[in-house]
Amino acid sequence: MTTRQKTRQPSPHTGRAVRLPGGLSLRLDVRALTVAALLLAAALAAGVALIGTGDAGIPAAGVLRTLAGDGTAYQDFIVRELRLPRVLVGLLVGACLGLGGALFQAVSRNPLGSPDVLGLSQGSTAGALVVIVLMSGTAAQVTAGALAGGLVTGLAIHLLAWRQGVHGYRLVLVGIGVSAIVTAVNGYLLTQADLVDAARAVVWMTGSLGGRDWDQVWPLLGLCAVLLPLVLVHARALRMMEMGDDAAHALGVRVQRVRLVLMVCAVLLTAAATAAAGPVSFVALTAPQLARRLTRSPGPNLLPSLCMGAALLVAADWASQRAFGADQLPVGVVTGVLGGGYLLWLLVTERRAGRM
Repeated sequence: MTTRQKTRQPSPHTGRAVRLPGGLSLRLDVRALTVAALLLAAALAAGVALIGTGDAGIPAAGVLRTLAGDGTAYQDFIVRELRLPRVLVGLLVGACLGLGGALFQAVSRNPLGSPDVLGLSQGSTAGALVVIVLMSGTAAQVTAGALAGGLVTGLAIHLLAWRQGVHGYRLVLVGIGVSAIVTAVNGYLLTQADLVDAARAVVWMTGSLGGRDWDQVWPLLGLCAVLLPLVLVHARALRMMEMGDDAAHALGVRVQRVRLVLMVCAVLLTAAATAAAGPVSFVALTAPQLARRLTRSPGPNLLPSLCMGAALLVAADWASQRAFGADQLPVGVVTGVLGGGYLLWLLVTERRAGRM
């Protein structure tokens, strides 16, 4: 009697091992990297289209020539001074929200673990409203207030959710409670504002990329340059943590330390994005989920989520300017409508799967 030995087929998500100097190796998920590259290309293409959009329309070829330094003085002013900063802020805000959402969902192991649900966006809004309503602050002070509000809210959620560590569903439930409280505070602040400040606050709370300039680009770019390498260094530990804290600890992962570092990074990314563009809703919720469906990978999908967030926000901004004729909408309205529909679909899917 003979036995036939089965040949083990490699998993489509095992990736490819790359040897590094010093005897180290790095395993790359080829499909995830391909998806990230395609999403980045789509985001840049949408950005070029958005730069050419407006009363003074410029074809894509003209935009590219101007960016390369071969445009006219008129095109150079329109592209570099007026429209390019807005597009760069959109790309960076979308990237921050996509990456922040992926981190929160991976840490909480819950598809609803996003800044919109956890209350961080509302906390940043509260910080901005305090500056607008009580101090009549400048745009720079509103930005600083939004950043401070997000950080304080993130710290409060972490402390309230701590019980021999921070765990997924407790983090989400505490975040929902904090979100309700902060939303009520925001409503009260609006009732105490005079008409001019209230109108200014409502415009900021909608979420918009209008009027953004280089003053918003450089802080976001610097923050991404610092936080992105820090997040990627912990990507392997984060993937192990998705198997459970006990399994990750057995593999040598310092679970609570990694979770704290990544939560701080996620809070900073979300607060900075909200400070730059206002509370643009649902990008942080939808981008990681859409990226996961494209990569078909169970991991955190950090780079695909980052690129998906950038592509979503720039595409939504283009739609807000072109899809409604002469009536331009703030980008937060478009992402809110589309993201709200996606959230309802996600809740129905999770319920049918028996996960809630």
